[in-house]
Amino acid sequence: MKFLYSKAIVLSIFILLPSLVMSQTSSNGSNYSTAIPTAVPFLNITPDSRSGAMGDAGVAITPDVNATYWNPSKLAYLESNDNVSLSYSPWLRQLVPDISLSYLSYAHKLDERNTIGASLRYFNYGSIQLTDEGQNNQGTYTPNEFSLNTSFARKFGESFSLGLTVGFIHSSLSNAAFATGSGQQAKAGNALAAGVSMYYNKPTQEFGSDAIFAFGANISNIGSKISYSDGGPKYFLPANLKIGVANTINLDDYNQITLTVDLNKLLVPTPPIRDQNGNIIKGKDDNVSVPAGIFGSFSDAPGGFHEELQEISISPGAEYWYNQLFAIRAGYFYQNANKGGAHYLTAGIGLKYDAFRFDFSYLAASQQNSPLANTLRFTLSASFGGDTNSKKR
Repeated sequence: MKFLYSKAIVLSIFILLPSLVMSQTSSNGSNYSTAIPTAVPFLNITPDSRSGAMGDAGVAITPDVNATYWNPSKLAYLESNDNVSLSYSPWLRQLVPDISLSYLSYAHKLDERNTIGASLRYFNYGSIQLTDEGQNNQGTYTPNEFSLNTSFARKFGESFSLGLTVGFIHSSLSNAAFATGSGQQAKAGNALAAGVSMYYNKPTQEFGSDAIFAFGANISNIGSKISYSDGGPKYFLPANLKIGVANTINLDDYNQITLTVDLNKLLVPTPPIRDQNGNIIKGKDDNVSVPAGIFGSFSDAPGGFHEELQEISISPGAEYWYNQLFAIRAGYFYQNANKGGAHYLTAGIGLKYDAFRFDFSYLAASQQNSPLANTLRFTLSASFGGDTNSKKR
């Protein structure tokens, strides 16, 4: 019973996430939410072990095939002709044992300037036992979500590239036999999304050694709203802006170190403060179109510029490679307490042999009893064709 109860709580959180947010009540009786609600939050979960070990930073680090998620424009700088990666992570394992995130990514160089990529992200909530009002067995149901993306990246010169991504999102969280609570039948939600990205990297000299300074930006999940019932409410996708810088130094022929930091912000309206009758008393109406929500997300927080800054999460990380055979990584993720409050340390290792690489990461949550504590990620990658032994990776 404890297992089924825990799973019901977890699934309810994800199904109702657009409305189950951090709420507060002010002295005048008004109600407002401090967290930003979106549908399909699995789209912004770090899928791979390398970035997962660096505090969830990956926008500007040296390119690999998992750039399909972090910054598709980096795919143009892959050195191998064909690249594939498979990642797996048990999720919220502190609560239930069979929720997981899987991520498959692939990239192929068309020529020296153009690269295409594809990725499949699958979030599995495990099986849930269904019963009727008389507690009779009605079989099982497996809630799940997935997204399928394709990307195109092109170099413009030796230091700059742009990327374009389009994708399809499917979210099946409730059995069709269940009502949504408003008399409407639940259904799977579907949406289309797109993204744009850029990457700049400049070889330079630092402390007498070869180095690469890189900057990247990725706007993802720009798409149609999603609904879970005919004629029911529609929710924003987690449109997202990531900006990152990275500095990689080849200390000598065997030792390389990278320092990086990412900034992240949801491009989704911040809920206004409303009185007990639902009238807006501070902030802006969040029932707007997708374009209006994206552009307005920089200036719609009820708390003004101070609250806008609170909506930016920070991810510093570091990576050390020895002879491109063994890597050690560490990082930290920080989110303001008023906007979710997640903050955790991460660490991991990487092992490379010939065309293959294995990466592992571990998340140590700072909060006591956090459901994210002890999160593990595993990634196996392979690269074929081209210069797989380059020191620039």
